[in-house]
Amino acid sequence: MKPINKYFFKSKKIPIDRFIANALYDKKYGYYSKKIPFGKNGDFVTAPEISFLFSEMIGLWIVALWEHLNEPKTFNIVELGPGSGQMSSIIIKIFKKFPNFFNSTNFFLYEKSKKLQKFQKKKLFGEKVKWIKNFNSIKYGPVIFLGNEFFDAIPIKQYKKINNILYEKYVKLEENLEIKTFLKKTNLKTKKKLEEFSLFKNQSFIEFPKQGFEELDSIISSIKRLTGGLLLIDYGFLKLKNIDTLQSVKNHQKNLLFDNIGSADITSLVNFSLLKAYFKKKNIKTKNVVTQEFFLKKIGIINRAEILCKRMNFKEKSEMYYSLQRIINPKQMGELFKVIFAFKLNKKFSLGFI
Repeated sequence: MKPINKYFFKSKKIPIDRFIANALYDKKYGYYSKKIPFGKNGDFVTAPEISFLFSEMIGLWIVALWEHLNEPKTFNIVELGPGSGQMSSIIIKIFKKFPNFFNSTNFFLYEKSKKLQKFQKKKLFGEKVKWIKNFNSIKYGPVIFLGNEFFDAIPIKQYKKINNILYEKYVKLEENLEIKTFLKKTNLKTKKKLEEFSLFKNQSFIEFPKQGFEELDSIISSIKRLTGGLLLIDYGFLKLKNIDTLQSVKNHQKNLLFDNIGSADITSLVNFSLLKAYFKKKNIKTKNVVTQEFFLKKIGIINRAEILCKRMNFKEKSEMYYSLQRIINPKQMGELFKVIFAFKLNKKFSLGFI
């Protein structure tokens, strides 16, 4: 079988989201099944790899939430798509500083890639964590779901409206093994689905996270059943954009979407306005979407850095402040990355959002 045929094994014509799913998540040939993409020697870095302060502050935010809920004796935390396991490892160190909290927690990791699971298990060896395939095993106590750069990695559907007729974007594998895109007319059901989120009106190009919403459905179901919330941090936008946001990266450089298939990452920008509309439709409350800079500063990352630097040498201080600037500077990650908290709680909790 030619290498490119691996991603078109059932059909030579497939929707763009199915193609992305095959390229990223195929159990044998998918990107996340073949390599560890994180860090300097990978294809990209995330905030936990850049600055340990990021993970520390997320851990402290979770502890503050537990305290705010009157310290429940059973408290569940689920990291969605834990990647390199870096954030989990640092969060656990923070949790151990609060023995009563730590003893009340169940820490779960939700990871689909077997290769990444092995990597995570090596990094978190001996820690109180459990890998799960779904959330049905969580029976008691509030649950907090945590996802950093989780939603952008879930394949999206793309549509184009021409003369008020809706078409879906497909890809096809030509006989010469070139990949081409084409448009296929959709059905009325799809159009109605988009209209539910006010996406059809005044939009000529539409991106819709069908698979992402399917993931969220089970998360929201657990939150409604147990109480709790979902904290999502990702790069994206608030105002609707009539543009294609799919992007690919390899070796920390931009990559053409149909180049290096299976060995390059493919993501899209997250539409946070659409996420808010989804949560509202599910009768789940949300805080205002804020920037990563706003959130981290409000929960005390600057103060934390100032405390830590008192026992650091000059080189350590410089490295800490340089990495801190990368995650909070508006011209770097501070503005592009957004934070949303969707929840069902018995008490209001606004830390980081006001």
